[in-house]
Amino acid sequence: MRAMQVTQHGNPLELCDIPRPEPLPKQVLVRIAACALNFGDLLLLKGTYQEKPPLPFTLGMEISGTVEEVGSEVTSLQVGQKVISYIGFGGMADYAAIDADICLAIPDTMPMTDAAAFPVGYGTAHLALDHRARLQPGERLLVLGASGGVGLTAVELGKLMGAEVIAVARGAEKLAIAKAAGADHLIDSETGDLREQVKALGGADVVYDPVGGDQFKAALRATNPEGRLIPLGFASGDVPQIPANILLVKNLTVIGYYWGGYAKTNPTVLNDSLAKLLNWYETGKIKPHVSHTLPLDQANEALDLLRTRKATGKVVITLSE
Repeated sequence: MRAMQVTQHGNPLELCDIPRPEPLPKQVLVRIAACALNFGDLLLLKGTYQEKPPLPFTLGMEISGTVEEVGSEVTSLQVGQKVISYIGFGGMADYAAIDADICLAIPDTMPMTDAAAFPVGYGTAHLALDHRARLQPGERLLVLGASGGVGLTAVELGKLMGAEVIAVARGAEKLAIAKAAGADHLIDSETGDLREQVKALGGADVVYDPVGGDQFKAALRATNPEGRLIPLGFASGDVPQIPANILLVKNLTVIGYYWGGYAKTNPTVLNDSLAKLLNWYETGKIKPHVSHTLPLDQANEALDLLRTRKATGKVVITLSE
């Protein structure tokens, strides 16, 4: 089968021909239709992600596809069902053998491109805002990197959950996309003083931050007493050091959060969240924003769209219908 593999950290992906996997008793074999890209894929390619698969390995964290075989102990899924899954790596291939308990059946009417773009973006935002930060209606939510794959979904879900949403992104075009997703206030990260602009709007009760660096530092100082901050990524390349004295004086809470870890530590929480999100999708409350779709052999070009920040929402690799 075809697979886009990391053969050496820092080098472009290579299109390889590798054996098709066989599912273990608790796994299903999925024919992959689409694989959505994430910032974490860039880190995996460089060898700087928190998980380091042995070389060579196939890139791709989240997939949609169709079950082709079921392991002998699997009762929750059957051949022919359409599913989504977060697999960490292995998604840019024609097939993957995946543990059945991290696969979730999806409606037959859901396009595979939408489905692939669904788990990480929406799952990350929903568990962060609901399960971890306990976002309440009427609270003010500050979303950094608001036009990206996990930022845009936080804008959309925050608004759906009743928050007043402040979206921070770079440039008018990206801010317009955040506004269309439901943002109440827009801040251009390239202009003005982020701290002062947020404070002028009344400060933030919850901060959702996939960016890190100077934006996190500014957001920390613009967070209201008893506010909660969720650093969930460092797209700026700068992991901020958090001054404990500010946390003390303002009674702030910084929440550790790694969505992908739930696939191993508590898949039930993850799957319950995704089931609720799929219900919102079916009822028309949410819809993934996919800015680019490219075929498997153009995966390196797709990664460049993330690397150069030319994409908004999600970039999806298509493999089959």
